[in-house]
Amino acid sequence: MAQRKILFLRSLRSRRLEGRTSAYPAASRMRRVRVIVLLLWCLAPGALAAAPLPMVQIAPGIYVHGGAQEDASAANDDEIANVGFIVGGSAVMVIDPGGSAIEGAALREAVKAATDRPIRYVVMTHVHPDHIFGAVAFKADNPEFIGHARLPGALAQRGDYYVRTLRRALGDKADGSEVVMPTRLVDTSLTVDLGDREVQIDAHKPAHTDNDLTLLDRRTGTLWLADLLFVDRIPVIDGSAVGWVRELEALEKVPAERAVPGHGPVSVPWPAAAAPEMRYLSAVIDDTRAAIKEGIDIGDAWRHVAVEERGRWLLFDDYHPRNVTTAYHELEWE
Repeated sequence: MAQRKILFLRSLRSRRLEGRTSAYPAASRMRRVRVIVLLLWCLAPGALAAAPLPMVQIAPGIYVHGGAQEDASAANDDEIANVGFIVGGSAVMVIDPGGSAIEGAALREAVKAATDRPIRYVVMTHVHPDHIFGAVAFKADNPEFIGHARLPGALAQRGDYYVRTLRRALGDKADGSEVVMPTRLVDTSLTVDLGDREVQIDAHKPAHTDNDLTLLDRRTGTLWLADLLFVDRIPVIDGSAVGWVRELEALEKVPAERAVPGHGPVSVPWPAAAAPEMRYLSAVIDDTRAAIKEGIDIGDAWRHVAVEERGRWLLFDDYHPRNVTTAYHELEWE
């Protein structure tokens, strides 16, 4: 960068000397000055800010970016989860800041492009990397970082490992991504007023993980489910399969017009969109119980469990075996 500036300034000095005897009109010289100033600005360190993350406004004041239905890689910057924000009359709440510092910075730019209201809250709905590593990009806003009461323990246990796996997946593009601890915890329920806009945040018992949060925007009837709802991509059981069904049954009774899943389309009808996930989880539970009863070994159980679900979910073969293993551990001592 320094060498580029030196060469540019030498060229500029040469042009100035030539200009002393030139017959260019004043307007033409002014245009050249504007171009020179613009080029100097572009060469300045830090001039190229992150481009705003593309967003879809699914309801008034609710913006969502749809994640890629893939695993994390350098090609997608770990932009694989649905992330976004809610704009209130006096403040903004970010929901899941993204899977890397790169995505977090782009999400922050998207907020700034949509509104001049301050970012006062950043909600991390659970511990998984694709939902938390962008939080570092919002530290300068000095928001409250909100998480489940169990999130600090989960981050302390897994944070270093997640940083290492992110670096393996993204390489140098993982630079700057770090664990940010929540500053405000939710044990049961919390209501946040964004200015004529109340958002209810609920903590759940073990389900997808043991630290899941969901959010309900009361103004629009939008239920932000994060990874308690997967659409098209296979659900990942990292908590309790039985607990997940129980929590999902309770959530189906929430009177919402739409839901935001953690993976899948940015907006889906509620509760109809939960049916495929409920079918899969129920099949895993029922078939795993049957496999345990028949004495099938844990390492081979996945070949006998919910086999009819293959072909219905993206990344099925990548995650189904571990889902069955998790369910087996949970159910073998019932």
